[in-house]
Amino acid sequence: MNLLFVSLGCDKNLVDSEYMIGMMADAGYQVIDDENEADVIIVNSCCFINDAKEESINTILELAELKKSGRLKALVVTGCLAQRYKEEIIEEIPEVDAILGTNSYEDIVHAVEEVLQGKTYQNLGTLDGLPKLTTKRSITTGGHYAYLKIAEGCDKHCTYCVIPSVRGYYRSVPMEELVKKAKELVKQGVRELILVAQETTLYGMDLYGEKMLHRLLDELNQIDGLYWIRIMYCYPEEIYDELIASIKRNEKVCHYLDIPIQHANSDVLRRMGRRTNKEDLIRIITNLRKEIPDITLRTTLICGFPGETKEQHEELMQFVNDMEFDRLGAFTYSPEEGTPAAEMEGQIPEEQKKEWQEEVMELEQEVIFDKNEEMKGQKLYAFIEGKIADENGVYVGRTYKDAPEVDGYIFVNSSQELMTGDFVRVEVTGAYEYDLIGEQL
Repeated sequence: MNLLFVSLGCDKNLVDSEYMIGMMADAGYQVIDDENEADVIIVNSCCFINDAKEESINTILELAELKKSGRLKALVVTGCLAQRYKEEIIEEIPEVDAILGTNSYEDIVHAVEEVLQGKTYQNLGTLDGLPKLTTKRSITTGGHYAYLKIAEGCDKHCTYCVIPSVRGYYRSVPMEELVKKAKELVKQGVRELILVAQETTLYGMDLYGEKMLHRLLDELNQIDGLYWIRIMYCYPEEIYDELIASIKRNEKVCHYLDIPIQHANSDVLRRMGRRTNKEDLIRIITNLRKEIPDITLRTTLICGFPGETKEQHEELMQFVNDMEFDRLGAFTYSPEEGTPAAEMEGQIPEEQKKEWQEEVMELEQEVIFDKNEEMKGQKLYAFIEGKIADENGVYVGRTYKDAPEVDGYIFVNSSQELMTGDFVRVEVTGAYEYDLIGEQL
């Protein structure tokens, strides 16, 4: 039977999707990309913010129309939206045949088989433990990089966030299991591992009684055939000395950290339920740049949190200007039902939130352009991601400074024929607003 798989949301969701695709392929299903030829469609959904929720709902509604033609035999919804809104999906979209939660997707083959026998299937499971995964993942990222999810859930309970309610408490994957999975991925051709979790910096606390991300990096660094290890989603207050030392000593670990800070005003941070204030952030960022001078720091910000004032927004702008983040994403605040922030007074109009977001991104664009200009003449390595159509000898690449999907690129001029996944040394010769230009050495 033909299977169409739609994966929405974050890279952590994508890891779950790749395991489900692997399980379905092992069960004999043919993975295709044409919805009109599909016998089975699985949607791994997201509901982190309102835009993601709307995208998931609209995707499911569009695919539900295919049930009416008779070709589609099974429509399955998994992931965060399914976990959070199971009853609403059942009531409003009767074409959905099966629902699986965020921690029960190991049952995907059984769920589809039940539907094909004329039954419905619902299993949200429990938000504890981890799925038992014995199948090989089907890598969907092009093959030369893959995400390694090192933990599930979150214990932070920020006032704007639904993740603890849909993903459960923090659960680390045992280190030996992660090393085994990493070696399997490298055997499949993966050269860059991107470590993800809702919060990577707390890895190991629940299993070993102490933070162990530095030890995990030591183990992964020994894997033959692996070129880069990239760390995402490091909560600033949890960055510790042993982790910094591990990044410095392990040559495969990219000097790159994604540190979501969300804001810079101490009062806004307190109402967000964050564990840092402005002084903490300045100290942490300053120390990272002192210890690792060539580190690339990425962050995310929320604009228009309830009660935020124009003065607090201007303080955030000044902070962005002073800290000069190498990479930055700004998002408008999304009130999520059931969260404390959604009930707070002083909700900001959408137009104001959007205006503040645009101001932050315009400022960051200037910061990044200046930093890119300073890169001219530097020599560094890049992964080739593809070739520019209709351009002779021009390729798209990523340096250690750029995570896939969220950061920029380097456009590499080369007299050689290059392939996706090639690892080449380049010299930076020019800069765009977000991207670099280089020549292969």
